[in-house]
Amino acid sequence: MQEDLSWMLGNILKVPGARHALLASADGLKRGMTEDLHPDLADRAAAAMSVLQSISRSAADFVGPEEEPRWRQTVVEFDHGWLFLVAAGSGAYLAVSASVDVDMEGITFRMHQLVQSLGEEMTTPLRETADGT
Repeated sequence: MQEDLSWMLGNILKVPGARHALLASADGLKRGMTEDLHPDLADRAAAAMSVLQSISRSAADFVGPEEEPRWRQTVVEFDHGWLFLVAAGSGAYLAVSASVDVDMEGITFRMHQLVQSLGEEMTTPLRETADGT
């Protein structure tokens, strides 16, 4: 069973306009969430973040001619706010939702700062199968 990493996410919500933060595995499982995020919404959002990062990675060739383009973050704008998604270690992603008037530089800075400071803590190890492989 994975450790619940929710306690690490609260600092992100100190940025005015930040609403929710979610840590998800690449396979769409919730690893942590901020206190005010409903667990059902967090589960759906974790699955959506898995798809969103996958789509973002697959579009990397469209952005530039590099031999090995690397995805760094995805930002999506909605009528009512923003969604920020960044890699948070091998197989883990940090997502933050925010209001339309959020300080975008401040929120992305906090996200990258959190990812850097936690290092291996936010890496999701590969899952074992029932037979232990």
